[in-house]
Amino acid sequence: MLTRWEKIEHNKIKLEIEVAAPEVDKALEKAYRRVVKKVNLPGFRRGKVPRRILEARFGPEILHEDALELLIPPAYDAAIAEIDVEPIDQPRFDYDKIEEGKPFHFEAVVEVLPPVELGEYKGVEVEQEKREVTDADIERQLNSLREQHARLVPVEDETAGVQEGDFVLIDFQAYVDGEPFPEGDAENYSLEVGSKTLIPGFEEQLVGMKVNEEKEVKVAFPEDYREEKLAGKEALFKVKLKQIKQKRLPELNDDFVKEISEFETLDEFKADLRARLEKLYDEQARAKLEEALIDKVSAASQVELPRILVERQIDRMMRETEQFLRYQGLTLEKYAEMAGKTIEELREEKRGEAEKITKANLVLDAVAKKEGITVDESEIDARISELASRYNDQPDRVKEIFEKQGRIPLMKEEIRMRKVIDLLVQEARIKEVKKAE
Repeated sequence: MLTRWEKIEHNKIKLEIEVAAPEVDKALEKAYRRVVKKVNLPGFRRGKVPRRILEARFGPEILHEDALELLIPPAYDAAIAEIDVEPIDQPRFDYDKIEEGKPFHFEAVVEVLPPVELGEYKGVEVEQEKREVTDADIERQLNSLREQHARLVPVEDETAGVQEGDFVLIDFQAYVDGEPFPEGDAENYSLEVGSKTLIPGFEEQLVGMKVNEEKEVKVAFPEDYREEKLAGKEALFKVKLKQIKQKRLPELNDDFVKEISEFETLDEFKADLRARLEKLYDEQARAKLEEALIDKVSAASQVELPRILVERQIDRMMRETEQFLRYQGLTLEKYAEMAGKTIEELREEKRGEAEKITKANLVLDAVAKKEGITVDESEIDARISELASRYNDQPDRVKEIFEKQGRIPLMKEEIRMRKVIDLLVQEARIKEVKKAE
């Protein structure tokens, strides 16, 4: 049982716990039954060595490790439940020697969730942007679709020169410091002139060139170029223009709409596009509203941030960065090298945002507790059914997978936080403002 506890530093507490003598004796007996199965002694069958002979031969300490595993966890869990705190790290135990027939005393030091001093979280005044879908919005979306479905058509006029926005096919040989630089050579290189894909100044010098024309292009590598041996150096490229292509946009008509969608007419497609944009703008406005509310409620509250939670948040952010970089064909180490930074420096850059997120999470959790917001099984089942429907699967199968992967607690917490945020929005004093295009 818990005999006393105290806060010792920051968010750490120390608990002094006593286990009664009868429980100690039971644990030692259970430990003996475990250990004796592993012991071989001449004259005894495996598992049949009497306890007094086992202890005489190896010492009573042979049972202590197993007895501690039986005694400490349940006693610690009961003590934590008694004082109603939430540990956020593994405890550190310090204990006396176990003796048969005597109580067992031990201490536990553990970091727990800090208390949150909530500020005002109901009736918070916040602005919500209202953006109307305009004809210009529709026009931009339609033009974007035309760009996506554009075709590249070779320029037939041999006297035509390259213009900004043309796509060209070129060969080039590179020279650095007057010497050939084979690593910089290319054949049949496709380039959109004006895309700023190549070294600054390169693409501009292609403007006006004609098919089969050759030209020397002189440029300088930027001082911060990714390859240090080339940074700041002048280079010459001997370029041959092999082909010019221009982008041809499709006509905006019913035929185009039939080709890219399930609609028959341009008017039907525009109506659907307007509805989708309205939904998108509403979702964006709601997201900004929620973010503003959380920021205000968090700023009005006070809490001592546990370092371990901040570090875990940084870990999550670094994993997300690493995953994003993998999609770009980079490793975190390579990215750090290119940025001229260490991994630790990249971590430190995320600390401010991590602290902000950690505080917001603690504040939202405190609101949930104060308001008695919980999540029941039916809400989890409803969420699983929604996911199963989205992926054309069976709810029971999805739930089984989530349980095996240990994702149900995370889903439960996501639902709980969503209910807290919905409460903040419901209780907020919202002022609608029109957003300029």
